[in-house]
Amino acid sequence: MSRFGIARLDEPAANRRHRPDYILIVYVLILMALGAVTIFSVGPQHANLLNNAIGSHYSSNYFFIKQIVSLALSLVAFVLAAAVPYKYFLRYSGTLLVIGLAACLLLFGAQLAHLGIAECTLGACRWFNLGPLGSLQPAEILKFGLLVYLAAFLGAKLQKGDINEVKTTLLPVAWVTGLALLFIAVIQKDLGTAISLAVIVVIMLIMSGVSWKILGAVFGIGLVVGLLFIVSEPHRLQRVETYIQGDSASTNSGSNYQSQNAKIALGTGWWLGLGVGNSIQATGYLPEAINDSVFAIMGEMFGFIGVTLVIVLFVALLMRILRVMDHLADQRLKLLAAGVFGWFGAHVVLNVAAMIGLIPLTGITLPLLSFGGTSMLFITAAVGLVFQLSGYTNYATNQKEETHEDSGSRRGIGRTRYASRRSS
Repeated sequence: MSRFGIARLDEPAANRRHRPDYILIVYVLILMALGAVTIFSVGPQHANLLNNAIGSHYSSNYFFIKQIVSLALSLVAFVLAAAVPYKYFLRYSGTLLVIGLAACLLLFGAQLAHLGIAECTLGACRWFNLGPLGSLQPAEILKFGLLVYLAAFLGAKLQKGDINEVKTTLLPVAWVTGLALLFIAVIQKDLGTAISLAVIVVIMLIMSGVSWKILGAVFGIGLVVGLLFIVSEPHRLQRVETYIQGDSASTNSGSNYQSQNAKIALGTGWWLGLGVGNSIQATGYLPEAINDSVFAIMGEMFGFIGVTLVIVLFVALLMRILRVMDHLADQRLKLLAAGVFGWFGAHVVLNVAAMIGLIPLTGITLPLLSFGGTSMLFITAAVGLVFQLSGYTNYATNQKEETHEDSGSRRGIGRTRYASRRSS
């Protein structure tokens, strides 16, 4: 056992390394290219808007160049996550979690001390200001650390048959998750990121085979906590009220302005869009045009058919991650892939749903497409880790792994399905 309570389990003998799933890379590169084209087309308009509004001196290519740098760094993170053996991620999962928590604690301390390194906007301090190097969001480090930690922790508990033990399994998970949510949702006031983190945890609990009774309690507690988070901040409550009012809400109200203009952008694009570089909403009508609202801008430029193809690409990538998860024999690795699926999928669903008005605005990035930063770096690294795991899938045998799980539970990792005899 490690000092973090995680059993150091050896790699299963059946998981011999083979050719990984390169289709994952293809999907990632296509989405990155689409994001780069979008930023290239609306970046000059965004730079001109900021120059006129706050007197900054951004060049017309500033945001595109910065996006290319972010994409390059993200690809490096992908390669590193794919190259470093997964056993080291699992072995040092506790350390990764501590680093994430320490980064959030350091940001909170810098905020209290009013240090310039804490970058605060609209009353929320979520980034480290690194000067010429840009900014760093510690919440993304924490998400990655929690993902790997829970994969190692729950996988070990599952193999021991202790997955439904409240004291030794569920309480530790609740403590680390609650601490993470405290930093992100309460201190950093980032509900969108907190929701995506909660989705990661819930997906991993479901796939680990936790009983439905316990999961029901988790959902109930999560609902109550979520409502408390909403009512504790006036702007969150206003967003919910505006969402309930729908189109009857005033377009000029601060809480409804972004949502209404996102719908206008999507509607203006019609079937085939206005074309690259012809966005009207990016000239200052739609807030966060290169960040949270990039899906609406893409709808304006590429039309309904274009954004439908983007959604198809996201679904194809997510299904590929599920395919990898389904064919992993090691329980820890299955949970790791499931967590990445939850992370990536939460960002896609929350962002797209908010832009088309299905849910209130959450302020969450669209993976690989939004302008950024730390979010793109760590979510790409997570997909890179799945790419590495795809080289350890088991397609050549129908023999089920032996577990100590209750035979009555047939959910998630409790049953491993294998494809026909063919290579990956």
